[in-house]
Amino acid sequence: MTEAEIIFAANDSGITYYGMGKDRAKFLHHLQAFAELVAAQEREECAKLADIAEPYRTADLIRARGQT
Repeated sequence: MTEAEIIFAANDSGITYYGMGKDRAKFLHHLQAFAELVAAQEREECAKLADIAEPYRTADLIRARGQT
């Protein structure tokens, strides 16, 4: 996700109310790291489903999205 997308999502969720105060850059850094962890977990869950439905190729493509 881009920084703008993360800020938009954070605003939508209401979390910026709690963290955009004094150290905005540090807050955004940690929010970016959190977003990356969530996305990686979601990719892996999708890949597991793809392994069941169509072994190997589809799951590999889903996992590869995290490498770009």
